[in-house]
Amino acid sequence: MPKANSAFMKPLNLSPELEAVVGKGPLPRSEVVKKLWDYIKKNNLQDPSNKRNINADEKLKVVFGGKAVVNMFEMTKLVSKHLS
Repeated sequence: MPKANSAFMKPLNLSPELEAVVGKGPLPRSEVVKKLWDYIKKNNLQDPSNKRNINADEKLKVVFGGKAVVNMFEMTKLVSKHLS
């Protein structure tokens, strides 16, 4: 069985802004993305006409650098700035 990529499983520290959305860290990057999607779906923030876009609420706007609409590919880039 292949060994899991330890870089993806390594717990990372979260910024206070990101913790407000996904909960207390440290968390692996994969878990952060999973919890972000849980938050987006729970709060119905996915654009119904274009599922690739996320309409940010106030908490997510802080994480997304003030952007109101972010596509799912841009989201991971913006979130990585909140991980260390």
